[in-house]
Amino acid sequence: MELTFAITGASGTVYAQRTLQLLAASGVVETVNLIMSPTAATVAQVEAGANLKDADAGKINAWLGLPDDSKFIRFWRLDNFAAKPSSGSYKQAGMLIVPCSMGTIGAIASGAGTNLIHRAADVTLKEGRKLVLVPRETPYNSIHLENMLRLTHAGARILPASPGFYHRPKSIDDLVEHLCYRILDQFDIPHSKKTQWTGDEVTDD
Repeated sequence: MELTFAITGASGTVYAQRTLQLLAASGVVETVNLIMSPTAATVAQVEAGANLKDADAGKINAWLGLPDDSKFIRFWRLDNFAAKPSSGSYKQAGMLIVPCSMGTIGAIASGAGTNLIHRAADVTLKEGRKLVLVPRETPYNSIHLENMLRLTHAGARILPASPGFYHRPKSIDDLVEHLCYRILDQFDIPHSKKTQWTGDEVTDD
């Protein structure tokens, strides 16, 4: 499987990092076409001290803990409209934007393809492929809600960064992984089942 993965400037860079690590370890995803907005690098620096400015595949591999020579990440510049993800004739399973800023959601909803993330998302929708958007914003205003509804009508899946608690998380990592597993579920990518609801009878232990 091949996917396009975009990281934008919303809070929640850790979701992008962990989802990419899980995709790399899945044994199902062979290649990720990665696109980053400049603000995503700024947020990564603020939230995690990660230096992703002027990123390339090598820097991303280090950030993800992948070998230096890993070919899992194929990195594309934001202004490269000749990149593979910009064309519907280039076959892949779909696209994820994790986290997805409201500015990006608005641009995609309006059809304003001003960069490769917007164009790749538009291509994903027009080709009828899966587009999963993970917004991390609260509260939503009516513009946010209307844009997300418009994208849902166009075929996108809106998966807010809202982790559950029924698996009794013990750490922030547990909460992050819960959401990342839900992201992987959208493409039927195998992962740990430890956060999956089992339907077991609730006990007091």
